[in-house]
Amino acid sequence: MTEERPGTGGFTLVQLTDTHLRAEGELVHGRVDTFANLTSVLELLVASGQRVDALVFSGDLADDGDPAAYRRLRDAVEPVAESLGAATIYAMGNHDERAGFARELLADGAATDSDRTLDAVHVVDGVRIVVLDSSTPGRHDGRIEPHQLRWLADRLATPSLRGTILVLHHPPISSPVTTVDYLRLQNPDELADAIAGSDVRMVLCGHAHHTGAGAIGGVPVWIGPAMSYRVDTAPPLGRHRGLTGFGFTRIDLLESGFTATAVEASPAATVYDESQQSVLTKLADLSRRAG
Repeated sequence: MTEERPGTGGFTLVQLTDTHLRAEGELVHGRVDTFANLTSVLELLVASGQRVDALVFSGDLADDGDPAAYRRLRDAVEPVAESLGAATIYAMGNHDERAGFARELLADGAATDSDRTLDAVHVVDGVRIVVLDSSTPGRHDGRIEPHQLRWLADRLATPSLRGTILVLHHPPISSPVTTVDYLRLQNPDELADAIAGSDVRMVLCGHAHHTGAGAIGGVPVWIGPAMSYRVDTAPPLGRHRGLTGFGFTRIDLLESGFTATAVEASPAATVYDESQQSVLTKLADLSRRAG
């Protein structure tokens, strides 16, 4: 758990999900360089100059659980996180392997029991980030076990200074993509009961490889865009199709509460590029004229 610091200013969390890294020189599905996708986003974050308080990786960090992939991730991410002054938070996915994940990313060399779920609590600038391991070894769908639900309820019994964000890999909401929906969290009602009446303000997930939103028990659920490739949400009838393209999410604590914004990271041509102040000045002038 990170040390809690007073939460008085803004807060920005960047969610990166489904990086699906492989060993050096290997491509996902024989054509996607997921490490290049990751490094391009990390470079973008540094170059933007934007505030980033936490980098949250919400599962399927390695494509096949290879320890070398976790080392590549760690070696790329940690220097960037340090330069940003951001906490790094990792959650398990169904493509991940617990022992290698714990050893390489959590510095937990004793984690050799595949039945031990890797759940954690982090507090960053007064925002509590709770990580639940929704994976089951040998399966691709998700489940939160009874002992995890009890653990979660115990943690949520005491509110956090600025609210809680819950992170798990498998979405607890349905998907319009039949194949994705088949592999979602299998006991969402039990999770909804565990967070009911708590200070959980948002549930962050990945897994689907498509952006989505919904709610459980009145709590917003956000499915972040994948960092590797996309699942086509409007394919020809009866087909399941993956497409190139990747992105990430920024979660900001604003006056209205936590707001999720999908960020497209695939190369794209610029339509316009103006100073923020000049745009605000134009909008203010238009408002005065209209008034």
